[in-house]
Amino acid sequence: MRFVTWLLTYAAGLAVAAWLLDGIWFNGPGAGQAELKEKILPLLFVALILGLVSTFIEPVIKLLSLPFIILTLGFLLLVINALMLLLTAGLADAFDLGFHVNGFWNALVGSLIITVVGWGVRTALPARD
Repeated sequence: MRFVTWLLTYAAGLAVAAWLLDGIWFNGPGAGQAELKEKILPLLFVALILGLVSTFIEPVIKLLSLPFIILTLGFLLLVINALMLLLTAGLADAFDLGFHVNGFWNALVGSLIITVVGWGVRTALPARD
């Protein structure tokens, strides 16, 4: 159950980011039932890739850049999150999932959106005992 929640949290964040930003998108139809049918599986696969990148690669990058994170008072974490989203887009392109992020600034804003939506989803869910 925890894995499903984790996956759906990332998927919700990605969906909202793709909906709000023109620089983040999935290939396929733009509206209607056809959009839902064509984009749900790529969305879940991209959410899985983003989750794996955030679980395995991001902590290593944060550890290696810890002195710079402290020096910049944590603002480097925003850049790291944006780079992880760009890496996810690159991996999704390698797997031909049709997920695109157009540039660093879209990745930066997109990573903020994904973080806020993920926080909101986790807050809305009931607490585990």
